Amino acid sequence: MSEKKQNQPVYTVPGNQQKYELLQEKNDEALLGGGKKRIEAQHKKGKLTARERIELLLDEGTFEEIGKFVMHRCKDFGLDKQYYPGDGVVTGYGQVNGRLVYVFSQDFTVFGGSLSETHAEKIVKIMDLAMENGAPVIGLNDSGGARIQEGVVSLGGYADIFYRNTLASGVVPQISAIMGPCAGGAVYSPAITDFIMMVEDTSYMFVTGPNVVKTVTQETVTAEELGGASAHSTKSGVTHFSCANEVECINNIKQLLSYMPQNCEEDPTIAPYEPSGDEKVPSLNDIMPENPNQPYDMREVIEQTVDDGSFMEVHKNFAENIVVGFARIGGRSIGIVGNQPASLAGVLDIDASTKGARFVRFCDCFNIPLLVFEDVPGFLPGTDQEWNGIITNGAKLLYAFSEATVPRVTVITRKAYGGAYDVMNSKHIGADMNYAWPMAEIAVMGAKGAAEIIFKREIAEADDPEAKLQEKIDEYTEKFANPYKAAHRGYIDEVILPENTRAKLIKAFKMLENKAVSLPKKKHGNIPL
Repeated sequence: MSEKKQNQPVYTVPGNQQKYELLQEKNDEALLGGGKKRIEAQHKKGKLTARERIELLLDEGTFEEIGKFVMHRCKDFGLDKQYYPGDGVVTGYGQVNGRLVYVFSQDFTVFGGSLSETHAEKIVKIMDLAMENGAPVIGLNDSGGARIQEGVVSLGGYADIFYRNTLASGVVPQISAIMGPCAGGAVYSPAITDFIMMVEDTSYMFVTGPNVVKTVTQETVTAEELGGASAHSTKSGVTHFSCANEVECINNIKQLLSYMPQNCEEDPTIAPYEPSGDEKVPSLNDIMPENPNQPYDMREVIEQTVDDGSFMEVHKNFAENIVVGFARIGGRSIGIVGNQPASLAGVLDIDASTKGARFVRFCDCFNIPLLVFEDVPGFLPGTDQEWNGIITNGAKLLYAFSEATVPRVTVITRKAYGGAYDVMNSKHIGADMNYAWPMAEIAVMGAKGAAEIIFKREIAEADDPEAKLQEKIDEYTEKFANPYKAAHRGYIDEVILPENTRAKLIKAFKMLENKAVSLPKKKHGNIPL
């Protein structure tokens, strides 16, 4: 009996110390991603690794990783011989400036950052957590697209993410940073999010790449020309920020978050602010040219009105005839929309309307008050605009302002003509406070055009038609090209000196801080898309 026992194999159960060592080995393996060679290749391209990006983004020591040891489940095409902990995406939560955020960072060193079933599950998990706990989601995208070896399973993973993006829209802020390739179906997740940032020369976005474009349309184009940061920040407007490098991109994310609340149920934080006397800005009195047709830079008006250094422009290089961005006034976070007389005289066109509408809707989603600086001569005429839908696209901006329930204040600095006057946050579509500078011209159209229509016969019959036209222009200007007709009607609450603008706005937004408006009960409106 004893001999039989001696012949049996002896099994050694690992002690605790060995288990601790095994855990350390697995942690070390996960931190290496696709290995040292691939990390070096990533650095040679001027790109950071997934984990380095998270370290830059989050407050030191706050990152908590979720799903570090997750691996793919595919057995086909040799994938059963390649396993990497994390499966090409680092996910978790941490803090940015002391506030909770959820983050995923795709790892290009593992299968080119391609999206698999488990890769998608990790992203979906943190998006669900973000919605349940009311905190922003930040996606650092660097992926070759769907993992081809997994077929429809990877496509399903993308759809799971798109669905969460849509559910989270308007619930928590969503920011996408494109840090490398983003092609095919992968582009639609960033497109649904609130803001997109791209890095010059190392990132691109397109639905179909240069090779497909060449095959189908015979066009020869590089990836950078087709979908680089420059193309999307100037031509398409797909990206809101074009950044010189990844460090600048991540710093922009941090700054952007500072203007936003954590979710739709909260208000933006109020920054510490010390009032400086009467808040007058005398330099604003000299900013407007004497000639009403001479341009000036609306950014100067904005920067002199808001708290010093607080203006962060969004979509700076796209549709430059309208300026949008975040700032603070008296410490309060606000969203600003301003016509830009220095570009196309500040007219509204298709791109400006959609750019403005998207920004206004974001601010309304997250309880960020709106300030409008208006100097608009109308909508841009022409067959190109009409045939491409200026009617529908212009209506988007009108719709966005009309449905916004946040505090809304307008300052008319100069021109406010025609339907564009109505669209730019007029009293008639629900603005709370409307101010005008003394040089404001609020009318159906410019004096010359109005005179030519109203006095057409009289001018034609005159001995000196040119002199008669000028006489009628002067008559119309005196009667209508001023803010007082609108003020008499109550459409303008006060005509103010430019130097008093800042003081008036600080008081107005303070007065409106508890504004509560309920829209008619509905499932949702049908914005003219």
